[in-house]
Amino acid sequence: MSIEIKVPSAGESVTSGLLASWLKDDGAAVAEGEELFELETDKATLAVPSPAAGTLKRHVTAGTEVAVGSIVGEIMETGAAAKPAEKPAPVAASQARAAEAPLSPAVRRIVEEGRLDATAISGSGKDGRITKEDALRAADTASAPKPPPAASGVPPASPLTPTATYGASSSGKPGPGGLVGDRQTRVPMTTIRRRIAERLVAAKQASAHLTTFNEVDMSRVAGLRSQYRESFEAKHGVKLGFMSFFVAAAVEALKEFPLVNATVDGEDIVYNNFYDVGVAVASERGLVVPVIRDADRLTLAQIEGRILDLAKRARDKKLTVDEISGGTFTITNGGVFGSLLSTPIPNYPQSAILGMHTIQKRPVAVDDQVVVRPMMYVALTYDHRIIDGQGAVSFLVRIKQLVESPERLLLQV
Repeated sequence: MSIEIKVPSAGESVTSGLLASWLKDDGAAVAEGEELFELETDKATLAVPSPAAGTLKRHVTAGTEVAVGSIVGEIMETGAAAKPAEKPAPVAASQARAAEAPLSPAVRRIVEEGRLDATAISGSGKDGRITKEDALRAADTASAPKPPPAASGVPPASPLTPTATYGASSSGKPGPGGLVGDRQTRVPMTTIRRRIAERLVAAKQASAHLTTFNEVDMSRVAGLRSQYRESFEAKHGVKLGFMSFFVAAAVEALKEFPLVNATVDGEDIVYNNFYDVGVAVASERGLVVPVIRDADRLTLAQIEGRILDLAKRARDKKLTVDEISGGTFTITNGGVFGSLLSTPIPNYPQSAILGMHTIQKRPVAVDDQVVVRPMMYVALTYDHRIIDGQGAVSFLVRIKQLVESPERLLLQV
């Protein structure tokens, strides 16, 4: 007896996806609930579990576009005849283990872009798996310029002597830049990257975006984090970060400026009387924006807990479509990557997005005295069709007030 493995539904608007990689070998014994393959849709990458315990029989190869509901394999239950897995060719033991082990999406991308032979890469991971670091080392070795063969009576070039010619075309003639020879690598966009591109273009074409800036003195919040860090973590089991203060501040500001929490639908303005705040998270597959539902009902500790959980499951590809759909307002923190200033694009059809940035100590004037304070630039990009400049500036000033005086969040003043 066998159980069919079907492509699961990933949301109402999702009809197909890419079977990005198998996580188990053909013929491998699997347990119920064990992850079988990664499904990449235009919204997220999901790890699909086994519907039963038994032996895996794969029907579809990795890299195939599959429709929702289609059968991609089956689980042969104990006692059922299963097709034995093909044995690897007699190669070195480490290479055999690397060839049998499925490549992670990050490793596969490096292998494909570098046109590498996975069987030639020695894996340092568990059971000989190829890690991202293994693949990067192999790519660096493959791309390193090699000295030309020595001509008769001419010594080979020194390792320190450049052997590649920059600024030349593939024909050897001077060009706009690059290396002689193979100068380009073309790879298709992933499904999620195509979807991100489509949404960003749609947002720019359908909206009239404008960005306003301000700066926030982070002294008070930084002081609170330092003073209560250990006791907060001991009581709540999560670290106290900056993001929870900004989420809480955004909720209070959205209550005062409801247009920032609204959307445009044709010739109507739709006011959202709830506060679902999206927090942008970077993953190896691209940017995802999991949503903190009903953020107005959560404490700082609960917000931190939700952020930690969503970020971890985003990295592990365990987010559900519902968790990355909807949202009335978004916050993105480019500061974790060192960004000093940016103009983020709203997550269409939302009307605004708040951009946080890196914290830098700068001299500022306080009570006619020049002092050094930890400062952060903040940006609000908004849809000028429904949000006027005065409202946008006032909204950002309110964020500034609440973060600079965090006791206002507790007293709601």
